[in-house]
Amino acid sequence: MTAPSYRATLVAYLGPQRGKVGVLAAVLVATTGLELVVPLFLQRFIDGALAGEAQSVLVAAGVAYLVAGVLKQLFNGVTTYLGADVGWTATNHLREDLAEHLLTLDMGFHTNTTPGEMIERIDGDVTAVAEFLSRFIVRLLGAGLLLIGVIAVAWWQSALMGIAYTAFVVVVLASVWRMRNMAVDAAEEERETSALLYGFIEERLAAIEDIRANGAGRSTMRRFVGVMRDYFFRTCAAWRKRTGFQVTINTIFWSGSALAVALGAWLVTTGRATVGTAYLLYQYVLLIQNPIEQVTRQFSELQKAAGGIVRIDRYRAIGSVLPPGGGRELPDGPLSVGFERVTFSYEEQRILHGLSFELAPGTVLGLLGRTGGGKTTTTRLISRLYDPAGGVVRLGGIDARQVSSASLRRRVGVVPQDVQLFRASVRDNLTFFDHARSDDELLDELDRAGLGSWVRELGLHTELGAGGSGLSAGESQLLAFARVFLQDPGIVILDEPASRLDPATELLVAEAAERLFANRTVVIIAHRLETVRMADEIMVIDGGRIAEHGPRDVLAETPGTRYANLLAAGGGALLEGVTG
Repeated sequence: MTAPSYRATLVAYLGPQRGKVGVLAAVLVATTGLELVVPLFLQRFIDGALAGEAQSVLVAAGVAYLVAGVLKQLFNGVTTYLGADVGWTATNHLREDLAEHLLTLDMGFHTNTTPGEMIERIDGDVTAVAEFLSRFIVRLLGAGLLLIGVIAVAWWQSALMGIAYTAFVVVVLASVWRMRNMAVDAAEEERETSALLYGFIEERLAAIEDIRANGAGRSTMRRFVGVMRDYFFRTCAAWRKRTGFQVTINTIFWSGSALAVALGAWLVTTGRATVGTAYLLYQYVLLIQNPIEQVTRQFSELQKAAGGIVRIDRYRAIGSVLPPGGGRELPDGPLSVGFERVTFSYEEQRILHGLSFELAPGTVLGLLGRTGGGKTTTTRLISRLYDPAGGVVRLGGIDARQVSSASLRRRVGVVPQDVQLFRASVRDNLTFFDHARSDDELLDELDRAGLGSWVRELGLHTELGAGGSGLSAGESQLLAFARVFLQDPGIVILDEPASRLDPATELLVAEAAERLFANRTVVIIAHRLETVRMADEIMVIDGGRIAEHGPRDVLAETPGTRYANLLAAGGGALLEGVTG
């Protein structure tokens, strides 16, 4: 971890809080001053008591000591509060920026990165940075100010004390500096292993139903033990290095305390210093030791923060393979869709081979074909989750790459086969937490889709569990259907909308679909022929090429067409790829 990386992060996220940071610095200076003054009062009390000074003088020294001690505790509380406030405010902005950046990355990144890894970056690493900013920096700055103050007071007391303290502080700082990176690499590796562990657990919990149904529990636990073993040994390696650092620093301080006692005894016995001064000598060693020990005990937090900032910067440096959209806006109303010699590959595997077709505004297209033929990829290019490797995708006559992302997301709606719902109210799941519209406005719009009664029965403010628990699969899909209707897009993409619906719910969806399809361009991925009965056109994709495209009625009535053969076979041959 290099210093410029720290500087860039600190400047970016502490700079906007320069006012609070200034107050924090001022309080730290005041606290350091009190730390230095308190032992001086004790020195005065000890020497005065041994010299037989008046009781009033001793009482004044004692009262001054108590007042300074109380003020010191108050200032310590203020620095702790301000440090936490500044640190967590800064890292919350960092967490927000990192999450927003990850959301802008392309689907290739999200396909190859587990949610557990991203959670570890956004939560684990950012929290480590928060600990660094809220605690370590405050203590590090406090220790630095205290060291300077102790050396200054030591030289003020005597040249011999000044030389001794300066030499001791130089040894301590040289040791800390020399060993500062001892465990950074190990800590970074430990966090990476933690991310792999979280990713493994998240994937297996998501697939718990399949694991149980197929008796894969034993093999899953064997792999889990392997991941845990790797995590354990890497964590132990990092712990050994951190412990070596702490033991070395503590040994230096123990030696310093012993030397302070010996030096103080020599000064007193030779008449070169008073007992109070000898006490001051020892007390200042402890005064130096306490903040440095706190810093060294939390050095693991620095190491975690160092590794965390490295990984956060690495994630922030990842750019989307999708260039940012242009500034053009898609027009209102139904949009045309045009593919011009479009090719696409997932890594080295070519999926689409020169697709070319045109959908007029307001057309309902049924997209048929075998699994893996390119249907889903075609719709992902329409919604610009990917860009074509070659050719052009046009929406409303505009190259999709020239359309602003906000306009594209607003004008292209998608109802996926696997609906993602949040642990939130039905309303928040419908509006994606948009509170601009009132409940009455939402229900009026849903009434026009024929879904108002259903949502009222469900309860607009009913809280859903994680993943939409409490709803059937059909109800979840129906909720996604209503969500798209509220978006009022110009293009709607449906991925097998009736695949998980019971007959009653399917009828409700069909009625809503007639309203949703009105004045919109619709692309329906279908695995059942009943799904495309409302389609104007049928397109059959086979092996990444258009095998057939035309009006549904014409294809149905033309002997020998694939669609006609599918109808004749009752749709059962769809997955077999009937060629006619």
